[in-house]
Amino acid sequence: MRNRGIKRRINAVNSMDGAGVRILRSVGNSQFARIDPFLMLDNFSSDNPDDYIAGFPAHPHRGFETVTYMIEGRMRHRDHMGNEGILRSGGVQWMTAGRGVIHEEMPEQEEGLMSGFQLWINLPAAEKMKPAAYQNIEPEEVAEFDAFEGVHVRLVAGGLTDVDGNCQTGPVNGISRQPLFAEIQMQPNARYTLPVPAELSGFVYLFEGGARLANDPLNLAEAAELDSGNQIELQAGMGGARLLIVAAKAIGEPIAQYGPFVMNTHDEIEQAINDYRANRLTG
Repeated sequence: MRNRGIKRRINAVNSMDGAGVRILRSVGNSQFARIDPFLMLDNFSSDNPDDYIAGFPAHPHRGFETVTYMIEGRMRHRDHMGNEGILRSGGVQWMTAGRGVIHEEMPEQEEGLMSGFQLWINLPAAEKMKPAAYQNIEPEEVAEFDAFEGVHVRLVAGGLTDVDGNCQTGPVNGISRQPLFAEIQMQPNARYTLPVPAELSGFVYLFEGGARLANDPLNLAEAAELDSGNQIELQAGMGGARLLIVAAKAIGEPIAQYGPFVMNTHDEIEQAINDYRANRLTG
């Protein structure tokens, strides 16, 4: 087994999205800051309603998937397919835009902490125009278990072993890039070694406390891209740690992006724009 270290650090930058939601964007803060197949990672976290109350009014997507993972708060989802639901603390929305989706995510609260992540995952050319799909994962459906002494895992996608040696599997299924998506909560000085196969590219994102990846310290609010190997070794600091581990099979195809449209060529982007203007994006 070979430990995976840090290949590159992508620092988060302050930004705004939607109708004025304050975010920290690491992956995707420029076209050079992608980690194939991951296009973007946004972290939103504020107890000031002015930072999130405007939400994300109706907007289109084509050619990729969006994953919204709530740490704290309530967000309402609606889309053109008739899906509607409230994303609660600990819940997940995994949406495959495919050919096209028009949706909105608006706060279902007027005060208090709103905290979570949105991840964009690219689709290969052969899947970019497939029908849109939506998976709403309630907090109780996320696989939750102790993986080692002082280590608690919430597993959204992929498979990991619990402390008793049993294989646990996340509830998200039918995703072509075979993703691993997990939140790891570690007590002070806890250690955890877990497999992340060599064929998966990915990153670790520390959002609370302190931790090390192998011999490298992790910094808050940065995506630490994984180098080669087949496992990662984590050690929490004296204050414990909370972090995301995200990995998936790379695609290796050219990317053409215009805002919420991610295709392979500029001509396909022009087609997406024209389809949206002519109300043909989703059908």
